[in-house]
Amino acid sequence: MKLIYEKSAPGRQAARAPCRTVPLKNYIDSRLLRAQPAGLPEVPEIEVVRHFVNLSRMNYSVDTHFYPLGSCTMKYNPKACEAAAGLPGFADIHPLWPQLRHGGMLVQGALRLLYETGKMLSELTGMAEVSLQPMAGAHGELTGAMIIAAYHRKRGSRKTHILIPDSAHGTNPASAALAGFEVVAIPSNADGVMDPAAVGAALKPDTAGMMMTNPNTLGLFEPNVKAISELVHSVDGLMYYDGANFNAILGRCKPADMGFDVCHLNLHKTFATPHGGGGPGAGPVGVVEKLRAFLPISRVIKTGDGTYSLDYDQPDTIGYVAPFYGNFGVVVRTYAYLLMLGREGLRDVSNRAVLNANYILEKLRPYFDSAAPGRCMHECVISARRHAAKGARALDISKALIDKGFHPPTMYFPAIVPEALMIEPTETETRETLDAFVDGMIEVVRAIEIDPERLHAAPVTTPVGRVDEVAAARALDIAFSAK
Repeated sequence: MKLIYEKSAPGRQAARAPCRTVPLKNYIDSRLLRAQPAGLPEVPEIEVVRHFVNLSRMNYSVDTHFYPLGSCTMKYNPKACEAAAGLPGFADIHPLWPQLRHGGMLVQGALRLLYETGKMLSELTGMAEVSLQPMAGAHGELTGAMIIAAYHRKRGSRKTHILIPDSAHGTNPASAALAGFEVVAIPSNADGVMDPAAVGAALKPDTAGMMMTNPNTLGLFEPNVKAISELVHSVDGLMYYDGANFNAILGRCKPADMGFDVCHLNLHKTFATPHGGGGPGAGPVGVVEKLRAFLPISRVIKTGDGTYSLDYDQPDTIGYVAPFYGNFGVVVRTYAYLLMLGREGLRDVSNRAVLNANYILEKLRPYFDSAAPGRCMHECVISARRHAAKGARALDISKALIDKGFHPPTMYFPAIVPEALMIEPTETETRETLDAFVDGMIEVVRAIEIDPERLHAAPVTTPVGRVDEVAAARALDIAFSAK
């Protein structure tokens, strides 16, 4: 497809601007004025419309295609939640408007929504209170790690390091390090889960806590989580729950009941708000009672007369972690999603997510090595090592899958699995979609049996084919030169 600049021809135009009647030199420094026109493309309106409509048809989105990205939870976003976020009472307000003014209720609805969303998330996690301010999952992790540090400082404890499983998301050690902690990695056992003996051997008096994802990044529920929590608590450490995989246990069990003291949730994953393209996101952080005082400010409280206000009087708070109250539009979508599904609907989310992942795992088991024995939770991890031995790596399989009309799964994560392919179907996909995806994966495997070398050219059906990724990284050139 041609660039719009390539469609340009002198004299064509889509709209005629009115003649300028005020000399620019009276208002703009002449050194800032162009010596000649900007060189914008000259095309008629119909070509402008067709160009951008055709570009939009090339876009790959969750509204048009299936995203099997493991760990990312790329589920469909209900349009009812989008409509709620677009209501004028939410979309048109400003965070600097007064909370109450002459008895008026300018932002009381927004404050009530924040308050009630926090209460619902507290109920789902078992935490005493939740802050909605963190603006992404990694931001929530950092906030949680800062709370852990503040807790130990308040107690006068010198805690130096945090334990993190070797299968953890890469943001876990980054967040711990930014909060001032060293990181000690704990190896997974042969079953892909944490061994309490390995955790116990790593525990020291200066252990600040442990960050854990449950289910873990292999898609497996950690059966020893209670025993591990007790070990960490025995040295006054805190347990941190990475909520990236909360979709798997939503409505069925609570992080607090597993022994976690701090947790973050990804609203843009578990609660079906837009995800991808760098944002927006939201990573609320919940804490148990003994950590409530360290939560960020400001906090929405309900006053005795039934109105809502912001509380800044928290001497032990870690302070501000985001401008105003986080990504408010994402929270509105979450509020609508929670009310729309209710308790039983949220439980059905995890039921279907786990069912769909196991369906794919069983269908692909004859064609790929499984990363761990038994069943999985909401996502499955398979290995392409047997195919790599024949000349087609996980990357080649993923590129070939694009030619079948599917977005590739997550590749090479978790790093402890060689040639990993991580698949998360979410609860929103139909059996027909899952079957079509599985059939595409099987077709790629059969192509490997015939001629694995052909996969090295994939994808061949896309506007841009296989690129030299090393050269692209080392000699990046994004400048466009019109011919």
